[in-house]
Amino acid sequence: MVGLPYDLVANPLGAVRSTFEKAAASSGFDPNGKDWGVLDLFRHFLFDQGRLSQVPILNGETIRWIQPKTLVRFRAMVQDMLGNEFYVGAYQDGSVWRTNKFTDVSQFRLDDSSPHTQVWERRLLYCVPVPGQNSWTEPSSESVVNHCKDFIPQQREKRRRMDDEAIDDMNMLVSDNGFQVSPSVKKKEDGRPSTSSQTRDSLSEGYCSNTSIAPGIDKDFLSCLVKIYDSPESDLKLNDVFEFIGVLTLDSELNEDKDDHDEPDNGFCDDVMEHLPPIKVPRLHCLIHRKLAAPDFLCGSPMMEPKPHFVREMREVLLRHLTVVLGNDGIAAHFMLLHLLSRVHARVDTVAVGKLSLNLTCFSKESAALFGSRLSLALKTLLPFTHCIPLTLEYLNSVSLAPKKDYETNRLVTGVLQLAEGSHIIIDETQLEAGTLNSVGMENARLLRNLLELQRVEYDFKYYKMEMAADVQLLIFSEAKSNILPADIVMPFQPSSVGSSEVVTAEALEAWRWYLATVKSLPHSIESEMQKVVENDLVAARQTDRSIGSHDFNRWLTMGRLMSLSFGETCLSLEHWQMVKELERLRRERLK
Repeated sequence: MVGLPYDLVANPLGAVRSTFEKAAASSGFDPNGKDWGVLDLFRHFLFDQGRLSQVPILNGETIRWIQPKTLVRFRAMVQDMLGNEFYVGAYQDGSVWRTNKFTDVSQFRLDDSSPHTQVWERRLLYCVPVPGQNSWTEPSSESVVNHCKDFIPQQREKRRRMDDEAIDDMNMLVSDNGFQVSPSVKKKEDGRPSTSSQTRDSLSEGYCSNTSIAPGIDKDFLSCLVKIYDSPESDLKLNDVFEFIGVLTLDSELNEDKDDHDEPDNGFCDDVMEHLPPIKVPRLHCLIHRKLAAPDFLCGSPMMEPKPHFVREMREVLLRHLTVVLGNDGIAAHFMLLHLLSRVHARVDTVAVGKLSLNLTCFSKESAALFGSRLSLALKTLLPFTHCIPLTLEYLNSVSLAPKKDYETNRLVTGVLQLAEGSHIIIDETQLEAGTLNSVGMENARLLRNLLELQRVEYDFKYYKMEMAADVQLLIFSEAKSNILPADIVMPFQPSSVGSSEVVTAEALEAWRWYLATVKSLPHSIESEMQKVVENDLVAARQTDRSIGSHDFNRWLTMGRLMSLSFGETCLSLEHWQMVKELERLRRERLK
């Protein structure tokens, strides 16, 4: 790795080719070996040497400034899985082995007579910005763009110098390490300059301007076709959120060069080119990917051990903030905190263990507009992914909630409920008026109920339907108990003030985000002595009120777990169990 003649950020493909050619020149080289040290090279650079921050973040703002064929980071949700495509991964040019890995088109003209051609596969994922992602989860656009602007002038001259050396010298170059670096073919057979060299020259002049190098790309919704290499299918699942680190290409040469190289016949690739053209959807050839969770979106939050005394103090301050937001309704604030810490941590048959949906009742349209908007704004500043659904008759009868397969384009068309794990939805039922639900509305009401009760979403594949597991927090505002969405907790909302507000500092917000993201992921258990206490209390409650059933028992156990976690404790204590029982008593008092 020492002395590698290529900048891994500015010219990752040069490093890929050089590493491949060094491996090919060694004894015992196996052309079927898909990795020849490239991943170790980049992992060492990015993580062992701590260079990840040097890699530009790709988003709608930075797409104007980032150079094609450079290393980028792209955070996105897997919205569709498009299958596999074949490509010529390696082939022999005379006595020299070449590779096309991590590229859209061949870097060298293929030798038709070569019997040593290796056809490999790569997976295609259509990845989109995480639905409902709030702006605080990303570095400020100004700082990211400034980073790109600073990076480009330094790298452009270095890369141009390296490319010119490679093109001008048509002989093989030998690096300090002793392995060879092959230049690109400069001209086509007719003697005219190749598209790649023309593109490089024209684009390099535009990188320091404000003009987009990809005018067809939607910068408000930057999606990418991510190409995955040598990774088990189980590693990447639909709706998972990843950070992809790889080589960005938005090559205009892709269509033109497609006919100039003998690639394997791949009709599926043609469909992708037609419906996801590179002029609108950039390609990202992934070197490394890592799944992201809520703590990974804490840009400036402190990363520390969740010690109970520290968590207890933070809980108290956050609870006070939620109380103010909810018009000084302290009981509602306690339930809100437990709701925000809930997540599906296990599944037993059809039961999603750990969910805790919340239905705040006694709302009018006016109070929902006031407190609903206030709470929605507060949650947007605390949670990474949030959504609001206005539950009107028109909305239910017209919207597409479930993703549907379009077989003409071979694409999964997204729906409102195709969400990332850990998303939060506020549903305002106060806007629902008397009327008739059509077939679409009935289906949408069923989909919402299934999400609420089972934490599953049905995907419509036309000839069949497939249920996909979800983990989404649902909060409902309604006048009375919702009949459409029977939540785990029904809580009458009783604010005592309207105009109360407080100034929240950026430091406090960062601390609360850390608290919510970290505490909810802590492990939890109930020791044998506490199990006996809980069992006795459940039996006593059942003897007192025969209407209490297993659903109530499950809810109390979930609340006990969440109450312990809210204090940073991983075992249920008698104190916290008593707090759960008191909260339930106060809630039932309001329901009378």
